[in-house]
Amino acid sequence: MGKDSKVRPKVNVSPYVHFMMDFRNQTREQQPNTYYDFTEFSRKCSEKWKTISKKEKKKYEALAKRDKDRYQREMRNYTGPRRERRRRDPDAPRKPPSSFLLFSQDHFDEIKEQHPNWTVAQVAKAAGRMWARCSEADKIPYEERAAVLRAKYLEEREAYYHQCQRGK
Repeated sequence: MGKDSKVRPKVNVSPYVHFMMDFRNQTREQQPNTYYDFTEFSRKCSEKWKTISKKEKKKYEALAKRDKDRYQREMRNYTGPRRERRRRDPDAPRKPPSSFLLFSQDHFDEIKEQHPNWTVAQVAKAAGRMWARCSEADKIPYEERAAVLRAKYLEEREAYYHQCQRGK
């Protein structure tokens, strides 16, 4: 790729994807008239990946590392359009939390108190398990609060859009 390339570089792939491409080529050479649908091929490939030696996997890891280095090198030279995140208008109303999120907020401190060394992700998973075990009756107050907040949000959003239309 040239110094002022406009074509976005091809993304690097994992060791498993390198193995999968290699396995596909081998399968096509050995059985040129056999067709496997994607699901069946993926299953066969996955089974084979689990059985290959660490030495063989190292070969694919090295290919993936080279590919990653290539991608990073090409991205440094890439001058084409970059995806920029759309800036959120600070005056726009924020989406309301879901009933599960309201439940999680109420139970976060309780879970954290019981398990002070847990990460936020572990606490969130525990909250998810608690939510799944809740009866429908226990979920109703959270669903009602979420519905009220959603209605308020929709009103605010509508007012915000009307304000934006008048400003143009």
